[in-house]
Amino acid sequence: MEELLARAHALGADRRNTNYAGGNVSAKATALDPATGSPVELMWVKGSGGDLATLTASGLAVLRLDRLRSLVDVYPGVDREDEMVTAFDYCLHGRSGAAPSIDTAMHGLVDAAHVDHLHPDSGIALATAVDGPELTREIFGDRVAWVPWRRPGFQLGLDIAAIKAGNPLAIGCILGGHGITAWGSTSDECAANSLEIIKTASKYLAEHGKPEPFGPVIYDTLPDRRARAAALFPVLRRLASTDNRQIGHFTDSPKVLDFLARAEHPRLAALGTSCPDHFLRTKIAPLVLDMLPTSLESAIARLEELHAQYRADYSAYYQRHALPDSPPMRGADPAIFLIPGVGMFSFGRDKQTARVAGEFYVNAINVMRGAESVSRYSPIPESEKFRIEYWKLEEAKLRRMPPPKPLATRIALVTGGGSGIGKAIAHRLAAEGACVVVADRDPSSASTVASEIGGTAVAADVTSESDVVSAVAEACLAYGGVDLIVNNAGLSVSKSLLDTTVEDWDRQHDVMARGSFLVSREAARVMIAQGMGGDIVYVVSKNSVFAGPNNIAYSATKADQAHQVRLLAAELGAHGIRVNGVNPDGVVQGSGIFASGWGAQRAAVYGVPEEKLGEYYAQRTILKREVLPVHVANAVFALTAGDLSHTTGLHIPVDAGVAAAFLR
Repeated sequence: MEELLARAHALGADRRNTNYAGGNVSAKATALDPATGSPVELMWVKGSGGDLATLTASGLAVLRLDRLRSLVDVYPGVDREDEMVTAFDYCLHGRSGAAPSIDTAMHGLVDAAHVDHLHPDSGIALATAVDGPELTREIFGDRVAWVPWRRPGFQLGLDIAAIKAGNPLAIGCILGGHGITAWGSTSDECAANSLEIIKTASKYLAEHGKPEPFGPVIYDTLPDRRARAAALFPVLRRLASTDNRQIGHFTDSPKVLDFLARAEHPRLAALGTSCPDHFLRTKIAPLVLDMLPTSLESAIARLEELHAQYRADYSAYYQRHALPDSPPMRGADPAIFLIPGVGMFSFGRDKQTARVAGEFYVNAINVMRGAESVSRYSPIPESEKFRIEYWKLEEAKLRRMPPPKPLATRIALVTGGGSGIGKAIAHRLAAEGACVVVADRDPSSASTVASEIGGTAVAADVTSESDVVSAVAEACLAYGGVDLIVNNAGLSVSKSLLDTTVEDWDRQHDVMARGSFLVSREAARVMIAQGMGGDIVYVVSKNSVFAGPNNIAYSATKADQAHQVRLLAAELGAHGIRVNGVNPDGVVQGSGIFASGWGAQRAAVYGVPEEKLGEYYAQRTILKREVLPVHVANAVFALTAGDLSHTTGLHIPVDAGVAAAFLR
C-alpha cells in the first residue's frame, strides 16, 4: 500500500500525467485474513473521488481478488453492467476505506500486479484523433494496444484484460476517446510504463505536429482584459446561475488566449470535450462569444442572445437522448464561457469545482491541439456523452454529496477583515460556506486571515475611491461577483467636543461614513448586474443612538452609517438587495480599535484600568455579559443565512442589553 500511495503521489503531482481527481491506480498483494489467519489475495485501488496527488490510505478501496474475479461468472452482460458496481461491495475486505469506483473491474481483471489508469493530455490527443488506431500502431508498435471507445464499467475491464492477455509484449493501451491504461509486475515498472506512454506520445506530437493547428490569428488579446473580465463576470455569473447559483473562476493563461485568438476555435469548441472526466465538469460544449468585447454593452447583449440559444440547444440535446428512466435535466446553463481577447470563465457549485472545470477545459484545449496537429480532433459521439452525463451512477454520486452549507455559493467581502470583529466575521462566513474576500488597509493582516480561511486578500483603504473600486473588481475576478458586503472598517478617537479637531472629525467620517458609502455603491453596481439580490451589512454601534461623553466624532459618524442602512434598504430593495445593521457595544477583546489607543481613552473617561474595560462594559449591561467579536459575527450570519429573508432596514443590538440604546 505504501508503494501504491508513493506511485500515486508521484504521478498525480505532474498534471501532464493526469488531471485533478482523474485516473486511478492499484496494487495486488497477498496478506493474512484476520478472520481465518490464512493468506488472501487483495487489491488496493483508488476509490471513488479523491485526487492521486493527495491520495491517502482512507481513499483506497480494498477488495478480495477471488471474489472480484468470480464476478465474471455472474456478469449479466453490458446492458446490465451498472449492477456490478453494487456487486463490488460484496468483494470488500474489511469495513474501512473508500467506495469502489466504476473502474474497479479494469484493475481487478487485468492480470498484472500493478495497474495505472490516467488521463494525460498527450494520450487523450491520440485517443481522440480520427485515425487514433493507426497513430497508436505507428508510434508504439506492439508495446501499446488500441481499445475502441467504451463507457467505463465492467465490460471495459473485460476488454482490457483480453487485450493484455492477447498482446504479451504490450505495456498498456490507449483507450479510444478516454485516456490510457498501463501495467507492470512491480510498482516501479508500472509507473515507468505509464510515463513511457505519456512521454512517447508527447514527443511524437512535438516532432510531427504542425506548428499552428488552431489556424491563423483572427482576434487580438485586449490589453485591458482583466478590467473587462471584472466588468463582464457578474453578468456571466447571472447567466450561468439561471438554474442554480454558481461560483466563478477566471483563466487568462497564454494557452487559453492563444486558442481564443485562432480561427479554428469556434469549430473545435462546438465539438466539445471527450474524456468523461472533462465533460462531466465542463458540459458537452462551452458558450463562445463570437466577437471581441470592445463594447461591453454590445458584448453583453450578444451574450444574452447566445445564452438563450445555448439553453434551447441544451434542452434539445437532453430531449434527443433522454430515456424514460433518465435522471431529470440538472440545468441548461453553460459551465464554460469563452470570450475572445479576454479569457475563459468557468463555473461550479463552489470555488474548487469552478477552478477544476477551468483546468479541465485547458486539458481539452491541449488535447485538441495535439489531435489537430497530427490528425483531426474527433471526440466521442454526443449520444455517448449523454449516457455518461446522465448516468444513474453519476446521479447516485451526486446524491451522496453532503448538503450545501447555509452560505454556499455566496461571495462575501469584509472590510477591516484583518483583525478584531472583521476577522471573526470572515471566519464565520467562511465556515458557513461563503467565498470570502478579506479587505484591509494592512495587506499582511488581510493575507493572514485569508490564508486561515481559504479566502482571498485585497489591500484597500476604504477612504480611497480607487482602492474600493479595485477591491470589488478583485472580488469579481476571484469568484465572479459579490453577494454579501460587511462594512466593518473603522477607527475611533475619544475626545471632548472642544478637543476634537477638524482632522479628527474628517478622519472618522472618511473611514466609516464615506468608506461605507463607497463600498456599498460599488458592491450595489455588481449586485444589480448579477440580478441575484444580495446583502449589505453595516457594523454600526450602540453609539449611533446612545449619547455618551467625549465621543462626538465617532458617534456622529456611526449615526451616519445607521441612516445609510435605512436609506439604502429603501432604495435597493427593488433589486432584491437587503441592507441591515449590527449595533455592538464596546468590543474590547481582539479589537484593533481598542488596542490602538481607543481602549485607553475610554478607560480614562470612565475611570477604570484599561485591562478592566471589558468587565466595566459588561457590568453596565442588563445581561452582565461582555460582547466579543464572535457575537457580532453571529449576528451577521443570522442576517444573511436565509432565515431572515424578509428583513431589511433592521438594526440588531449586540450589546448584552443597554437600555439607553434600545431602538425606538
